[in-house]
Amino acid sequence: MTAPLRLLALTCAATLSLAACKKPQEQAAPPPQDVGVVDAKPQTLPLQRELVGRLSPFRSADVRARVAGVLQKRVYEEGSAVKEGQVLFLIDPAPLQAALASAEGALASARATYANARATATRARSLAPQSYVSKSDLDSAEAAERSSAAAVQQAEAAVTTARINLGYARVSAPIAGQAGKQQVTEGALVGQGDVTLLTTVDQIDPLYVNFSMTADELSLLRAAQDKGAVALAGDGKTTVQVNLPDGSAYAHEGSLDFSSTTVDPATGTVSLRAQLPNPDHILLPGSFVSFKANLGERHNAFLVPQQAVQRDTQGGYVLIVGKDGKVVRKNVTLDNQQGGNWLVSSGLAAGDQVIVSGIQKVKEGAPATAKPWQPDAAKPAAGAPAAAPAKKE
Repeated sequence: MTAPLRLLALTCAATLSLAACKKPQEQAAPPPQDVGVVDAKPQTLPLQRELVGRLSPFRSADVRARVAGVLQKRVYEEGSAVKEGQVLFLIDPAPLQAALASAEGALASARATYANARATATRARSLAPQSYVSKSDLDSAEAAERSSAAAVQQAEAAVTTARINLGYARVSAPIAGQAGKQQVTEGALVGQGDVTLLTTVDQIDPLYVNFSMTADELSLLRAAQDKGAVALAGDGKTTVQVNLPDGSAYAHEGSLDFSSTTVDPATGTVSLRAQLPNPDHILLPGSFVSFKANLGERHNAFLVPQQAVQRDTQGGYVLIVGKDGKVVRKNVTLDNQQGGNWLVSSGLAAGDQVIVSGIQKVKEGAPATAKPWQPDAAKPAAGAPAAAPAKKE
């Protein structure tokens, strides 16, 4: 009885051992996960930068009192548009008129003196050949004639100066633009010892957009151009698209018109300037604006959906489905965002199947089944009726 029981026990133990050994072998490997992919395609894309700049007037002129006097009146409306040469202020002209009258009187006296001196010299020259006048008298008469002629020229210059000063009593706009706030009130003495600022006129159509870029970034762009990776726009072809505060695009496009040739040692940046049309005066000088600068074209670049890009301590990377059907990591260099995509300047090759959806289901080295990514697959269909709740019995 003992031997059969022992044989039965050994048989059961052997059976259990074989079953335990075969269990891991009989477990099937998990099926490859389905992932949505996009094919990486090299493209020629606009070379863009998101920047911030400050607006300034196209031209700005200080309106100053150029003669001393009492300010009588302001004849323009503050903040209004003025034309070049339009009278803005009136200075009391009475002292200037008196100065002009005095200068004209001095001119008349000088001319009379010159007429007498010229007649005397003419008479002396006619009598000199007959020796009716001495050589000394002739020289004196001619010297008086020359001196009186110079006095006439001096008096004429004084009259011209007095007329110019009288014209300065009507202070006009040096340029066309928007006239600013009055800086001096009526009745104030202006131009006494200095050139008093009365107001400022700014031309705000067009405007300047002043901004800067780091010298390192510009050097990298030029180096990339030398390698053929980018093609920078030429003079006057670099455009800027300003964004309004509500996020909408400004209706008019500007163009780069100045680039400094020196680097600011304090900031390490290079100053640039763009000219921006402002016919409706929507934009105002002094305000900051964000804008997109189109610097040229980038060759052999890739656009990858934002959700496909991952980051860790090594930087940005994407997961792709390799030719063997396994997930492979590729480190990439990200340039900037364009719409809902990242612009990848290096790290990808044409034909790479970049995983966009299902990233959380796979890991590096795991098998995966690549299927075309459907951007709207995760969104519910518009107008689809909601599922009716189950009725309680």
